[in-house]
Formats: sequence, structure tokens, C-alpha cells
Amino acid sequence: MNEGDNTSAALFIQCLVDSHYPVVGEAMVRVLERLGIRSYYPDGQTCCGQPAYNNGYVDAAKKSALHFFQVFDGADTIVCPSGSCTYMVRHHYPELFKDEPELLVKAHRMAAKTYEFSEYLRDVVKVERLDSHLDAGVTVHDSCHLTRGLGVHRQPRELLAMVKGLELVEMDESDTCCGFGGTFSVKYPDISGALVDDKVDHILATGAEYVVGCDMSCLMNIEGRLHRRNERVKVLHLAQVLAAEGGAL
Repeated sequence: MNEGDNTSAALFIQCLVDSHYPVVGEAMVRVLERLGIRSYYPDGQTCCGQPAYNNGYVDAAKKSALHFFQVFDGADTIVCPSGSCTYMVRHHYPELFKDEPELLVKAHRMAAKTYEFSEYLRDVVKVERLDSHLDAGVTVHDSCHLTRGLGVHRQPRELLAMVKGLELVEMDESDTCCGFGGTFSVKYPDISGALVDDKVDHILATGAEYVVGCDMSCLMNIEGRLHRRNERVKVLHLAQVLAAEGGAL
């Protein structure tokens, strides 16, 4: 494949999807297959290093980044089901190696070919039609790194508009933090709990059956609060919606 060839994509599967929500990765593969895009999973990939970086462990983050370089060196295009992990590669990898010229070149090269899933479909492949069908009302949570860091907001909505039977109901403050923030939720549980309660209130006000997002970390946090409040709203990654057929999940 030539550099920039959009018919092949290396899957960069974030830790939470790999360990807790493999159905999201499987949904990504089904969507890409329907679009005629060959996807593959490079062996040996691990955490991108974001937890270490966010907590000040720069050397550990560099070690993860160097491993990422090795694993994805031969990929033309890298696609990830996470805005925050994509942000790590695109923005923090160059910061990590800003004083190391040779590695900085590699960091920029990786950053230039790494995309969040919805961003890849709309801005790279330029998908205009999907054979997806879900008879349900959904609302969208815009995660922080995805929206503020990558500027991805319209792309998920444009893709959802292609899903037959789906009704998008926008919630108030869709781009307000859900309170997860990685280790933020551990260090500041009271603040985190208040934020996710506000988020759940906005979700419930829409009357939607599903809350959809592009980061399973945020959706896991929201799902936990919904469950503890005995609410029936379910969480779905965007890939799961786009992979839906027959009107139901």
C-alpha cells in the first residue's frame, strides 16, 4: 500500500476496548469491511502511555510511545476507537520528543496518520452512505479530548444521520465533561460523581434509549452511574450503532 492509501487501516485498539469492550473493536471491523476497507490488528500493541503521561511519568510514557512506533511503523493509516488515545498520539507524542530530533520526526509521522474512527470515516474515507439500521432514539455525549482536542463534533452526527430509523435527540451541554478524566475520577471522586450525575440528568431529559459516544472510557463512567441509579438508558460506542442491522441490537 502507498502512504495515504485509504483501503487499508491498522487498528489501534485502546486498552478499555481490548480488555472490557471487545464488541466495539468487532463492530469497527464490520463497518470497515462493509466499506471495502481492509483492517488488521498489529500484534504486540499495548497502552499508548496516556495514563503515565497525565500523571507526570514522562519516562514511562516515552517507553510506551517508542513501542507504539515499533508496532505501527509499517502502517499507512492508523484508526482508533478513542478520541483521547488518538489525541495522545497526535499531540503528546511530539511533545514527549521535542528535544530529540530523530524521534520527533517519527512522532510527527505517527501523528499525521493516526485518526479517531468517526474522523477517519468522514474526513479521510469521506463516507456518504451506510447500510446501517437502528430503530431507536439516541443522544450524543461529546468527550473532552475528542471535541476540544481533536475538533471532532460534526463527524459522529453526520454518520448517525446515515443510520436508517435512528432519531438523534441532542442533550443540553453535550460537550460538558462526564467526570471520568482517567485518574481524575479516582483522585477527585466527589467532583467526578457530581459531574456524571449532571450528565445523566441531561441524558434522561432527552428521552433517548441510548447514549452514544466515541470514547468507551467516558461511556463506562456514564454506564456505571446509569446502573447505580437504576436507569434503563444504555450506552453504545458509535461503531456499534454503525454496525447495527435490521433495526435492533
